[in-house]
Amino acid sequence: MKIGILGLGLIGGSLGYDLRSLGHHVLGVSRRESTCYRAIALGSVDQASVDMSLLAAAEVVFICTPIAFIVPQFQQLIDHLPVTTVITDVGSVKTSIVQAIAPLWENFIGGHPMAGTADSGIEAAQRNLFVGKPYVLTPDATTPRTAIAVVEEIVRSLGANLYYCHPEQHDRAVSLISHLPVMVSAALITACMAETDDQVLQLAQNLASSGFRDTSRVGGGNPELGVMMAQYNRQALLNSLQQYRQNLDELTNLIEQEDWAALELKLQSNGKARTKFVK
Repeated sequence: MKIGILGLGLIGGSLGYDLRSLGHHVLGVSRRESTCYRAIALGSVDQASVDMSLLAAAEVVFICTPIAFIVPQFQQLIDHLPVTTVITDVGSVKTSIVQAIAPLWENFIGGHPMAGTADSGIEAAQRNLFVGKPYVLTPDATTPRTAIAVVEEIVRSLGANLYYCHPEQHDRAVSLISHLPVMVSAALITACMAETDDQVLQLAQNLASSGFRDTSRVGGGNPELGVMMAQYNRQALLNSLQQYRQNLDELTNLIEQEDWAALELKLQSNGKARTKFVK
């Protein structure tokens, strides 16, 4: 099968590696010629160009650009494709994307691979990135079963764990387990940097170990991605932040009241609940 990838960064480049290893012919498009040359040299794609017309021969196209560019790039892309082409995307927000694209392209299905690293760009791409990771598809009532089946088969071949849900459900869920952690982690870093005693701040920086590294990682990541999460999943993220604030206030009150027994019960409950998210 000829498969197109629009956007040759971490996700697009990783998709290219795996799709080629499965025997597909991969066509890549990037905004930069240097990225195209590098993707070919690395073996992520068979052909690459800055010209979207390269994707006219593709049977399936994955749009792997940052969230803000998915819809604008789609609008340029469809000038080059036959109506039979199946289009999917990998954006971490689904409602706004599906609402914008589905009415304009019958064979579109929203998608989101829950995989990645803190790095970005074609150099960060890696093989087997999606193995054992969740991959969400968000078809709506108008999505043809044939289009769903095509993308489903590709996703399963990547070794990913496939899930289906409505776009709105997806956005509420990822606001809790992906977008909220970015904001909480960012606030943690800011709170630490607010220490006014330079010696204490330096000591904290010297002593920071695995606990701080794990909880601060996503907050110190790509700022462009963090802003796009907030901008394009605004209401769901605001709801999650409000819910988090209420729970933080509850913990604050227990400490202020020195209610150590209640605090211990809360932490015990959290420990048990965590196993339902982190398996």
